[in-house]
Amino acid sequence: KGMTPPRRILFPPEEICMDWRQRQRPGAGLCNLGSTCYINVVLQCLTYTPPLANYLLSREHSRLCEPVSLSLLVLHVRKVLRSSTSAIWPRAVIRDLKCKNFSEFEPDTAGDAFEFLRCALKAMQRACLSGSSNLDISSQTTTIVHQIFGGFLKSRVTCLRCQAVSDSYKAFLHVLLDIKEVSSLTAALEDFVTPKQLDGKNRFQCRKCEKITVSKRITVHHVPKVFTVCLERAADHTGKKINTFVEYPEYLDLRPYMSDTAREPLLYSLYAVVVHSGDTCLDGHFFCYTKASNGLWYKMDDESVDNCGIHAVLRQQAYLLFYAR
Repeated sequence: KGMTPPRRILFPPEEICMDWRQRQRPGAGLCNLGSTCYINVVLQCLTYTPPLANYLLSREHSRLCEPVSLSLLVLHVRKVLRSSTSAIWPRAVIRDLKCKNFSEFEPDTAGDAFEFLRCALKAMQRACLSGSSNLDISSQTTTIVHQIFGGFLKSRVTCLRCQAVSDSYKAFLHVLLDIKEVSSLTAALEDFVTPKQLDGKNRFQCRKCEKITVSKRITVHHVPKVFTVCLERAADHTGKKINTFVEYPEYLDLRPYMSDTAREPLLYSLYAVVVHSGDTCLDGHFFCYTKASNGLWYKMDDESVDNCGIHAVLRQQAYLLFYAR
């Protein structure tokens, strides 16, 4: 509603399977090749994203993408889920980090899990679009990557003088939330959609009356199949870390944060959590918790994969949260 429909659908959304097609024990852990824990946690969370794993394991992508992105990932996912060993070496992924898709990451230096996830999704999106020319913006968001991880945000600017309204829309693959003054995920989402007055460097001039006293409200206009959240723990540019515990639920209703809040609930289930341990954002260690296809939770810390309960999962100082519709 209110948006330009795509002229071409690159991947039919009805073909996305949200439930695991196969139920099995968790796969292998990932060996740390030298400060690569931030890469390992993202690879594990992607591996245990049901619709993505189903798609990659079906090999449907092979005719559409270039070798370095999705083809490399499908080999990795197959190796992890079907390995008979307790841990594998993700050498192929690490080896290709110096290619054009991941030029800012060096395997021997510490990195940030969110930045790696962001770049990985962008690289996968580019792979899906390779060979597709002259696509309008709406059509570009119909790839398998956007069909799984992507949604749309609605930005409504309201003039506080003449009440004129201007709407715009932006595609997203993840949401970054400010947690400086909140103690829960729902409070952070509520703050995210609360109208904010624009002033100073964020001034926006009303097109109707040309005044600059306006407010801006961002809401989720179209929800993704997988809702990915980063809880911003960097206090400032110095690397100081926000160590506040932010409560997050096992089941999340996105309806209160939508453009249209009057309809039925939009329920999501938590399936992966990335945790950063360390005193600052510039050092430390990443590990994650994922829900395997057998319905059980596991703590994945590089090579080790250990069974755990949901109560342990919900007590973590979360950095990244993954929810499936």
